[in-house]
This record gives sequence, C-alpha cells and structure tokens, in this order.
Amino acid sequence: MIETLGGFDPTALGRFDAVIDVRSPAEFADDHIPGSINLPVLEDDERAEVGTIYVQESRLKARRIGAALVARNIGRHLEGPLSDKSGSFMPLIYCWRGGQRSTAMASVLSQVGWRVAVLSGGYKTYRRWVTGALYGDEPLFRVVLLDGNTGSAKTDILGRTRDLGVQVLDLEGLAQHRGSLFGALPGQPQPSQKTFESRLALALGTIDPAEPVLLEAESSKIGDLMIPPAVWKAMLAAPRIELAAPGEARAKYLVEAYGDAVSEPSTLEVILRRLPRHLGRKSLEAWRDLATARDFEGLAHALIEAHYDPAYERARRRDPRSALGTVAMAGLAPAQREAAAGAVAELVRGISRSAWSAAVGPTPGFGGRRLPR
Repeated sequence: MIETLGGFDPTALGRFDAVIDVRSPAEFADDHIPGSINLPVLEDDERAEVGTIYVQESRLKARRIGAALVARNIGRHLEGPLSDKSGSFMPLIYCWRGGQRSTAMASVLSQVGWRVAVLSGGYKTYRRWVTGALYGDEPLFRVVLLDGNTGSAKTDILGRTRDLGVQVLDLEGLAQHRGSLFGALPGQPQPSQKTFESRLALALGTIDPAEPVLLEAESSKIGDLMIPPAVWKAMLAAPRIELAAPGEARAKYLVEAYGDAVSEPSTLEVILRRLPRHLGRKSLEAWRDLATARDFEGLAHALIEAHYDPAYERARRRDPRSALGTVAMAGLAPAQREAAAGAVAELVRGISRSAWSAAVGPTPGFGGRRLPR
C-alpha cells in the first residue's frame, strides 16, 4: 500500500521511521528535508547520461537504460541500508517532483511489504512550504535581539539563556558561521542558501508564537548567507537587550573563542586584508606586527578600539529602537556569563503582550542596521 501526502507538514514527519530522498547526491547536497537520508535511484553521472540520451537520441532508449539503472540502485539499497528494516518499517519517499523516481522506489518497497508514503510534488512541494514560511509579508513570531559590542559573548550567553527555558533561535549555528570576519568555522563550509533556509524554517516551526524568541543581533548576511525576509523584518522591528563588558575582558574572550581563526598565520592574514581600507596601511602593519609576535589579545583590543566599537556606535546612532535593558558584566568568566544569561532571561520573560508594541517602537526602513564584521 502506498500513501500519498498532499502537502508538506513538518509535524507529520514524526510518524515515519525514515524520510528517504531518492534524488541524485548533487541534488541532495544542494538542499533536502533536514533529517532525510539520500538513497538515490540514479547517481549524478547516471542521471546526466539518461538525460542526454533522452534529448539527443531516443526517449524509449533513455527510459529503458534509466529503468535498468534505477532497478540496480534500488536493489543495492535493499541489500545495504534497508537490509535490517523490520516488517513495520514505514518510510516517506520523495524525489524532485514526486514523479517517476519516487514512484519506482515506493513501488518496490511496497512490494517488499512495507507501508510506504510518497510526498506529492516531491521536493518542490517542500520548497514551497519553506519559502512560504520565510518569504511571507508578515512575521508570525515576536523577536527580542541580544545585542552587544564585539567580544561580549553573545553566542555563549544566547545558549545559556536557552538552557534557562527561553525560546532561542541560533542563526549562526544554522548558518555554520560566527557572523564576523573571524566567523568562518574551520573545516565546516557554510551550507547552501537553500539548506540554511530549510534548517531555519523547521526551527521556526518549533517556536511558540505566543512567547518571544531571542535572537542574536546580526547583519542581513551571516557569512555568505542572507537572512530571509520574514525573519529579517521581525529583527528590524525587534527590541534589544544590550550586553556590556570592558574592552580588556572582551579582547581576552575573543582570543579564547576565536583561537582557531588566529592560530594559523595565513588565515589571519586573509582576515586582516578584508578589513575596511579606511583603517589605513599603518594600522594594518601594526596589527600584522602584533600577530607576528602572537600578541593576540593586543591585536583583539586594537581591533575593538579602532574598528569594532566605533562601527557599533555608528550603527546604534542610526537605530531608533530603545533597549529593553542593559546587562553589565565586569568580566566574561563562565560564572559571569551564566549570571548574564539569567538577567537576560528575566528581561525576556518580563515582556508582556500589552507592553510589546511600546517596546518595539518605530520600525526602520528595510535597509536595516548593518553590524560591523
């Protein structure tokens, strides 16, 4: 028996033992339903070969060769990843449009005796759901931004606040980037824009719209990825909680948090070259000297004073929204970050629905606030 799902509903995924994407590995790598596994019925080169034969030679020949390849690949999956599945196994299968590839896999798996479901419209149905969630006119959730100058441990405190029961959306985690010139994660390239949006849409699906959700203040881009309009609009209208810590403490924390970025001289040189030109050649040479001497705290403090703090101050002067409160930290030791998370949690919980519109204030134009990188 083959069941057909007429639309994508993330809450329905839990009733399946597996979500199987039967598209080619390249299609899967570009984007897929998070949590799905890739059991392609055609490999990348096979798909290209069949397509070429279809266009240049004969539809019948392409279908005959394609059917043989599909049968061979499905057999390989039955003997491999699916070989240990019990009689109660119930997968959801999808391909690009919910056509021949998913139908072929579903037919064979159904004949084995498993209860099988197919997503009607395939990946395209799922993608329409993602764009509907992220590109709509009005955001359907209330955002509070966690703001603060570079090195104020926003990401760490965001995670600690989540542990205290506050709704949190970790955009940098979803984007696999720490949101600054030093933000690339070693050995972890960023996902595609579509994959980022897939992760984000499913994360938003877990949020209670009746309660505020805390996000780290970001620019409209995280690394190479754009924040989709619905989320960005909500961020533009969001009140802020400011974190404040001394420059010396922030410089020390930056070295601890970004040690992987500064330990490799070639990586650090690439980052320094990407700093704004108006900072001047003399400053750049002085910072290179600090890097050569491995005085990374001195380098971090110089960048804070010359680049990051002035840039944040300029951004705040253009921002019409007032802060909900400021959490001042004398230092950034773990216990101090934990105390700051508690204070942030109390501020978020203190926002009532009646006070929300007053807290938000006027919404800036869609150009938004650009944070320093």
